[in-house]
Amino acid sequence: MALGHNHPDGIDATHAHAHADVWLSDVSAGYGQRVALEHVTLAVEPGSLLAVVGPNGAGKSTMLKLMAGLLTPWTGRIEILGQPAGREARRVAYVPQAELVDWAFPVTVEDVVMMGRFPRLGRIRRPGADDRRAVQSALAEVGMARHLRTQVGRLSGGQRRRVFLARALAAEPDLFLLDEPVTGIDPTTQELLMDLLEAQAERGKTVVATTHDLACAAARFHQVLAVNRTVVAYGPSNLVLDADVLARAYGGHLLVLDGRTVVLDDAHHHDEAAPGERHFHDHDGGR
Repeated sequence: MALGHNHPDGIDATHAHAHADVWLSDVSAGYGQRVALEHVTLAVEPGSLLAVVGPNGAGKSTMLKLMAGLLTPWTGRIEILGQPAGREARRVAYVPQAELVDWAFPVTVEDVVMMGRFPRLGRIRRPGADDRRAVQSALAEVGMARHLRTQVGRLSGGQRRRVFLARALAAEPDLFLLDEPVTGIDPTTQELLMDLLEAQAERGKTVVATTHDLACAAARFHQVLAVNRTVVAYGPSNLVLDADVLARAYGGHLLVLDGRTVVLDDAHHHDEAAPGERHFHDHDGGR
């Protein structure tokens, strides 16, 4: 696996360009005059199950938008599935943070999951039998088949996450880009979603997901990318148990209490697409 150019081992990610599903070379981006990411070099190989971690405002959501082709970088190059970002949209499933969705919109669970099929339909085609089968299969995978006709706003938070993962599964993509897919849900739903994502990675699909849950990142993902406006570290998931990596990623918002690392996200530097809330996360640094 190629490592980010800021990784302590100093391995340049550009060497993995030919084999990468996601490739960024010296990418900087932001909003208006505000820098969100700078000098990011990264290569993610097919079959990766990658957690992107870092404090609020670190640029995690911006990174996913760049990969999805929803945001144009100021500088640098991005290739997704061998093409410029956005060119292979049919093969990419992007799921935003749940907080950004208008849950009052009058659509059913089936409608939401069918949206995952739209890139395959073209401009005129109506969903056919294959599309309906894909939707039903995806809902069955996430345990939501009996909610086909339910208005999405009536679902619980965990059920909504399941439906949005079903939308991504129905798209049958080669690359999953998921913004906080396991945040704020019950442990049972979290385990189900991670099992499904791991199964996709085992099939050779690439999964990139942001998360605030460092324990989940260490236990359930294969690789971790720690970011704070640039690449801090990139490598095996046990990197999130490394106090030096955490200190560089989270800066002063890090305490070690009785052998447990506690990450304090600063509410004044909230993520570019997340509400300005304060998060407290801890994990056992001795795992």
